[in-house]
Amino acid sequence: MNEHPDDDGPADLAAASARPGSTPRPPSMSDVAMHAGVSHQTVSRVLNDHPSVAPSTRERVVEAIAALGYRPNRAARSLVTRRTDTLGVVTPTGALYGPTSTLIGFEEAARDAGFVVSVATVRRFDGPTMRAALEHFLLQGVDAFAIIAPTVAAVEVLASVELPVPVVLLSSASAVPDVPHLHAVAVDQQHGARLATRHLIAQGHRTVLHVAGPQDWFDARDRVAGWRGECVAAGLVAPDPVVVGWDASDGYELGRRLVRDGLPPAVFCANDQLALGLLHAFWEAGVRVPDDVAVVGFDDEVGSAHYTPPLTTVRQDFAGLGRLAIGSLTAALAGEVPGRRLLPAELVVRRSSVRA
Repeated sequence: MNEHPDDDGPADLAAASARPGSTPRPPSMSDVAMHAGVSHQTVSRVLNDHPSVAPSTRERVVEAIAALGYRPNRAARSLVTRRTDTLGVVTPTGALYGPTSTLIGFEEAARDAGFVVSVATVRRFDGPTMRAALEHFLLQGVDAFAIIAPTVAAVEVLASVELPVPVVLLSSASAVPDVPHLHAVAVDQQHGARLATRHLIAQGHRTVLHVAGPQDWFDARDRVAGWRGECVAAGLVAPDPVVVGWDASDGYELGRRLVRDGLPPAVFCANDQLALGLLHAFWEAGVRVPDDVAVVGFDDEVGSAHYTPPLTTVRQDFAGLGRLAIGSLTAALAGEVPGRRLLPAELVVRRSSVRA
């Protein structure tokens, strides 16, 4: 009679299969099937989210996967599903708060949905750079693209090429031409700009200067449109916007110029970094904010509550934007038409715009 007093249970199958002194092999799909008491094909159906698996069976397989620490072979799975579960993301290089926060929100949402993200950072969103990035990702076999904060030139390239996979633009909805493979998700930039401008007008200011970002960015264009629209709605004349870059140094140089040439009663900046530079220049010149001039930013970046004075700004839900983008791509991959989706912006009122 053969006795096996130390016979291993199913959870120890992978370890038991290794020879003494050797490295235990990782658990396989067959191990999961044996542990759950199902066929190899049933495990495969669960991994590929096939609808024909009973809930109780699916639960047993999921528990077996967790117990064994099984990790599906992504390459093998892609041969069956013809998908790599990989998303390609093109985003501006540098440390701009909006695009960086959007990328973080997108990557977290993608990971939660079971996708791997491959990122290409670009210094310019011109035609050759955009085409090179797309070719790079297509060679990787990505399932879809995400383009963060695209410029006018980038969208022109995307609209002019036939792509075999869907593309979502994390940008103003106005950025999307009528092209079937392009979709857009965004925080409503015009709404955010209107909130900021309306707030300054409500403080009694009859002139609100707008410090705008580069006008080849759709978000910057929409913030100009929202500011101008709110001024017109209030019966005010909107002065020409002052177009600069996105950096604090741009705001600082403009602030020095305003001190020299004459201060407006209120300034709405296209991002918080511009507002930071402006506040620095005003502080150096002894200009009191908000007593002499009110200042509002856009983004609610980390630290804006600790500017001197704390900055009134427009908050964007970057985590929500990432989830919205993944939902749009998932719908497109399923053959649906997700359309354009917008998140509302939120005004955060602090000391920089409200006199005591």
